[in-house]
Amino acid sequence: MSYPGYPPTGYPAFPGYPPAGQESSFPPPGQYSYPSGFPPVGGGAYPPTPSSGYPGAGGYPGAGGYPAPGGYPSAPQPGGAPSYPGGQGFGAPPSGAGFSGYPQPPSQSYGGGPVQVPLPGGFPVGPMPSQYPGGQSPYPSQISTESLPSYPVFSPVSLDYSSEPASMTQGTQGTIQPAANFDAMRDAEILRKAMKGFGTDEQAIVDVVANRSNDQRQKIKAAFKTMYGKDLIKDLKSELSGNMEELILALFMPPTYYDAWSLQNAMKGAGTQERVLIEILCTRTNQEIREIVRCYQSEFGRDLEKDIRSDTSGHFERLLVSMCQGNRDENQNVNHQLAQEDAQRLYQAGEGRLGTDESCFNMILATRSFPQLKATMEAYSRVANRDLLSSVGREFSGNVESGLKTILQCVLNRPAFFAERLYYSMKGAGTDDSTLVRIVVTRSELDLVQIKQMFIQMYQKTLGTMIASDTSGDYRRLLLAIVGQ
Repeated sequence: MSYPGYPPTGYPAFPGYPPAGQESSFPPPGQYSYPSGFPPVGGGAYPPTPSSGYPGAGGYPGAGGYPAPGGYPSAPQPGGAPSYPGGQGFGAPPSGAGFSGYPQPPSQSYGGGPVQVPLPGGFPVGPMPSQYPGGQSPYPSQISTESLPSYPVFSPVSLDYSSEPASMTQGTQGTIQPAANFDAMRDAEILRKAMKGFGTDEQAIVDVVANRSNDQRQKIKAAFKTMYGKDLIKDLKSELSGNMEELILALFMPPTYYDAWSLQNAMKGAGTQERVLIEILCTRTNQEIREIVRCYQSEFGRDLEKDIRSDTSGHFERLLVSMCQGNRDENQNVNHQLAQEDAQRLYQAGEGRLGTDESCFNMILATRSFPQLKATMEAYSRVANRDLLSSVGREFSGNVESGLKTILQCVLNRPAFFAERLYYSMKGAGTDDSTLVRIVVTRSELDLVQIKQMFIQMYQKTLGTMIASDTSGDYRRLLLAIVGQ
């Protein structure tokens, strides 16, 4: 770390504690008492996406010029799964299969220019409409994700995301905005009173935590220690348990640390939660991945790439190693000639031959920019007479299939990918709470508004409705407060 003696030697790498003098009472590394099963055990491949039209609500008109709806020609329909909006992909021949039903909102913009200048192609935020029902709210540029100089919770490098491509933050918004008239000391006092004496005033905790940005929560954590000489996280842990504790801890971790911590937990102990590795490494920007790799090294003293190599194998290992380089091309200009050539290469590496040349898929999907990949997907549907998502499903299986599909789904529509993950975390018997918590927390200041909109269109119910029916108590109350229900 960049500040001496912090955290104390031998303490597990959760920023900010134990308090000085209490090290002996704290569990040694590897025995930190996080809720068991966090993050969740990896599941199987993503369920295939059925296709149907957009529901009327939501205000996403179908994009002009797309052929009639179609779907996965090769994938079975999951029982009872709600329909995806959208349909056949642009550029597919009338008789061919289109993109696998991923929603295709019109009028997206990319590149460093102003949001009102539409350019072709898509970027990791996903094709987002430039106008939403009720008018577009700009992404809150005032949210600071830099580490605090006064309280460097994680500071191997500055967490300044200003070097991200502009299109990463255009047209999307989080449900949590920085609180106006913020006073860290006042909030620290409210939290102290909520935990003092018999019982805990969970509602007071919910009101503070759900209405402050992550940056503001770090300041509250620092103020609490300054005012009371106690560690806020440790106090919260002693007052809370189960899913509520897991959610609160996630909210108080800086975003980069939370991603790095989730990756380490996914590979710790027996078994590997591949779903978590895919969800984080295949959806983050170059800048975010580089920050995660540095944080992983500084906080846990481990090399992320080495851990991936020891916990995965084969083509899945190669894909994740490619992802954790954080070297994807981020040029927003599309080379249509290259897209045509890549589409031909992918066809010859898969559908056009006996067997599959996996390295060709890895090379193209791991290196090309998202706008370039979108153009490649359009060209592929013309070359192969079926969409690329469908071909990946036919040529690959298991974790590498899930990883490649995740990249393509984020090319088409990143919020739709996360909406699908949220749906399947709650669908059926039981709830995958760690996935629910991780996505709600990590997207709450980025694009949760758009994820909620896609959720309604894809499943004909609100995200809040599904959370309310699958959770209970203070945990439900806090989740709904973050989601904005």
